[in-house]
Amino acid sequence: MKKSCFVFSLFFLLLSVLAEAQQNAPLVEKVKASQDTLTKLQVIDSLLDKSFYAGEYDVFIPYSIEYIEMAKSIDSIEWAAKKAMNLQAPLSSYENDPIKAVRIIDGVLAHKYKIKDSFLLGGLYLKRGRANEKIDLKLAIEDFDKALDNFAVNDSVHRADAYLFSGRANSNLGRFVKASEKFEIAYRIYEDLKDYQYMTTARQGIITMFSRSGFYEKAEKERQKLIETLKNLENQRYLVTEYYNQALDYAKIGATDKELRYLGMALDLLDETDPDETDYVNRVNIHSKYAEYYTKAYQFQKARDHIRMLDAWAPKIPYEPTSLSNYHGAKARYFQAIGSLNKALEHGKEKLRYAENVGHEDEVMNAHLLLSGIYADRGNFKKSLENKNAYLDLRDSIYNKAAANSLAYYQSLYEIEKKEKELMEKNTNIQLLEKDNESFKKIVFFSSLALVLTFGLILLYRNQRHLRINKYLQEKFSQELLVSQEQERRRISKDLHDGLGQRLLLIKNKIVANGDETTMSMVDTAIEEVRTISRDLHPFQLQEMGITKAIEHSLTQIDENTSLFVSSQIENIDGLFSKEQEVNIYRIVQESLNNIIKHANAEATKVLVKKIRGNVLISIKDNGVGFDFNAKLQNVKSLGLKTLMERTKFLNGQMKVKSTKGSGTTLVFQFPV
Repeated sequence: MKKSCFVFSLFFLLLSVLAEAQQNAPLVEKVKASQDTLTKLQVIDSLLDKSFYAGEYDVFIPYSIEYIEMAKSIDSIEWAAKKAMNLQAPLSSYENDPIKAVRIIDGVLAHKYKIKDSFLLGGLYLKRGRANEKIDLKLAIEDFDKALDNFAVNDSVHRADAYLFSGRANSNLGRFVKASEKFEIAYRIYEDLKDYQYMTTARQGIITMFSRSGFYEKAEKERQKLIETLKNLENQRYLVTEYYNQALDYAKIGATDKELRYLGMALDLLDETDPDETDYVNRVNIHSKYAEYYTKAYQFQKARDHIRMLDAWAPKIPYEPTSLSNYHGAKARYFQAIGSLNKALEHGKEKLRYAENVGHEDEVMNAHLLLSGIYADRGNFKKSLENKNAYLDLRDSIYNKAAANSLAYYQSLYEIEKKEKELMEKNTNIQLLEKDNESFKKIVFFSSLALVLTFGLILLYRNQRHLRINKYLQEKFSQELLVSQEQERRRISKDLHDGLGQRLLLIKNKIVANGDETTMSMVDTAIEEVRTISRDLHPFQLQEMGITKAIEHSLTQIDENTSLFVSSQIENIDGLFSKEQEVNIYRIVQESLNNIIKHANAEATKVLVKKIRGNVLISIKDNGVGFDFNAKLQNVKSLGLKTLMERTKFLNGQMKVKSTKGSGTTLVFQFPV
């Protein structure tokens, strides 16, 4: 049964791969057929977008390289820069070839004087630094510093990334003071941007420095806080890393039971989040420490089981020197323990090579200590002593750095305590002085307060009275303006209908007599336009049919003459309002719908008119682009909303607006009957 399910799944997987290939095939053929360079670049750009989001790096990588070379050939360096930045991660991670990523970015940076965009120039250095993290940490730090030099002030999130990556690289090199500065700057920028995901990443770097400086209790306390934060953010990836890092700290202080428990927590979470076993870096790191743990415990069968898994995963990460250092260290210790000293020596040398490659001082020191023990077991005491001396020199160097970090840390604590003590003494003196003059101060304070309150109340009363008068006059003026406007519309509408409309009918009758069909059609169009303008200026159907039918008629006209789909649910509200109020209600519906047609880019709208407990509720909802209500209200050019609000006030009603960009708009009006 399992076999048949597997075959069935494989069949559908092959079908999906073939389907993707068929979708890309026309674009690939179009690329081959294109003769014009610009046309070819456009087609490749479409192919790259499609293949990148589909994760088809076998297509994405070669066509990205082709695009970059073509863009450089026509001197479009900024185009090439964008594609080189996008190419770094697939080359470094998918193909495990960061050297190639560096080489391609170098080819674009050779023309950097032609790049005017600060984001592109800074981004190229940032991406080259990410690739160099897997090759040479010192080069990576130089690139991150160059990125900071080239990013503009408004590229804040990218500057934060550069500080974060620089802090991590400095930390791995043991430059804790410099790393701490970088992490703190990155943390503050992410905090200002409210980017909580990367705030935790910066905090993770600071905790790692506590650990490397020997503050294991401080590191554990801060890491537990971070673990709770990561759980709340449901960030499983970093949670795996934190469990693993805590296991390493427990190993350093000899808490083997806790080390094993946290390794188990890291592995369980990794198995849950990576069921396909493709996160090779985390798997190599965790299983390497498992193998070392069981080797030290003389449980060689369990150690061998983990090493077998490591042998399958390690070749898939050729450019992850830290993980490979862990891998070779685990194998060297295992072979040393079972007496295979030649193999132990081979893997010990590889551990040292990878540790020196990445520049991780702790790992280099541990590699020398490991080699010293292996050479001693082989009887080569000269080599053993050389490695032991190298280990001791590094240990002293790291100890001195740790001591300097400890001194800086405790100096900071001392300065803080000193300042707090001085502040307490000053506060005590101030309190004594205040106690001596307490009575006098109370008299002055309460007298002043009474005087200020009296003047404040007078000013507040005058100000509120002035505001009430101004508000009343403004509302009265607005209402009179609306009435005057409606009267003027009615007059113009009547003049158009009775004057210009009648004259056009007479002209039409004469044209009919002459038999001029073309001119007659033009006159018919003009008559219809005059009628439409007349109806828009004053809704005569309101007088003829009543408010309910007038609204329904208006919705029908919009549904038939525009692309907007209109649905409605309208209860009869005839006779509930005066004629003047009905005109304003009609105008509110009309102007709301006009705003939807002009500005909302909506496909559909729904109009609801209901009677609810002595009130009439009108709801107008659309599925358009939405808008920022406060921004529109503050915009002096935006009169539509202000007019709707004035008409609503005229009717003693309430108006509510619910709108967000991209999520449509709902207008709700409620009028008392």
